[in-house]
Amino acid sequence: MRPETEGQLAQMIRDARGPIAVTGGATRLWPGEGQGDRIDTTALTGVTLYEPEALTLVVRAGTPLEEVRQTLAAEGQMLGFEPPVTTGSTIGGVAATNASGPRRVQAGAARDAMIGVRFVDGQGQIVSNGGRVMKNVTGYDLVKLMAGSRGTLGVLTEISFRTAPIPPVTATLALPDLDAAAAIPALSSALGGPFDVSGAAWLPGHGALIRVEGLAASVKARAADLTARLSDFGTVQEGDPEAWDLLCRTSHHPDLDTWRITCRPSEAPALLARLPEPRSLDWGGALIHVRLPRGQMPDLPTFSGHARRISGAPGILPAPDPLTDRLERDLRARFDPRGLFGSQD
Repeated sequence: MRPETEGQLAQMIRDARGPIAVTGGATRLWPGEGQGDRIDTTALTGVTLYEPEALTLVVRAGTPLEEVRQTLAAEGQMLGFEPPVTTGSTIGGVAATNASGPRRVQAGAARDAMIGVRFVDGQGQIVSNGGRVMKNVTGYDLVKLMAGSRGTLGVLTEISFRTAPIPPVTATLALPDLDAAAAIPALSSALGGPFDVSGAAWLPGHGALIRVEGLAASVKARAADLTARLSDFGTVQEGDPEAWDLLCRTSHHPDLDTWRITCRPSEAPALLARLPEPRSLDWGGALIHVRLPRGQMPDLPTFSGHARRISGAPGILPAPDPLTDRLERDLRARFDPRGLFGSQD
């Protein structure tokens, strides 16, 4: 089923008698998601409002992410949270998964740029919340609730975003000799200083990476000050600016499972000590991607975040705590009382 209007989508959901798998590009599905009769949202496309001077974009959920990026770039703007790029991804999938890239450490996550949503709930009702300007804060904040809900509460049909100017100058610094664990203190030092860092990561073959952006004179001064501060951790070199695109492009290995681990950066070294060579670190060490043999669960110490297998069979550590589990079940019962929804991308 491929609805072309919000009304058609609402009618399809009202008529549904079993599980529904709502997908756009189907590029961000996790193992176990997307089960049921498929509703394809890729016909719900188009920019319904774009006011560059107000830094405001309103776009239908099935619109390709690449189309959104090109529309904004033509006006010298971007989505500040730097959503990871996957071929065929839709803007609704970005919002539904709260997909956020390296710039999250500075600009916040996708949910922080979302200022309004329209969606269809599990009873086929069309719901609108938020507005087209940041000062609109009336009512319940369903915008933040829908961000990252992965289609379990409703099907997004339209999202309003706050956009951001594309920085005129970017500089990337690298400490290529640091391994992943040794990179954590360097990244924390950069993020903890007055440097307005817009990226702090580690990649094999690149080492620790720190990015600063803005006006030319400011970037030059901050890069020089950062170089001086980071010299205690090793030799600082000019980094490869293409490395940030590599961080934003998650790929899967045919013979290995990919795990996504979120934690406090201070906990990352203890986790890394129990893991094989990681594929990448991001957000100053708060996000770890690692590959393990098919079916293997990571042997991790107790930590404050969680680990999820994002390729292969479903797997998550630790299990949700009872309070969080009850809250999630209560929300789903309110928005989807018939239990129709699985996940959305």
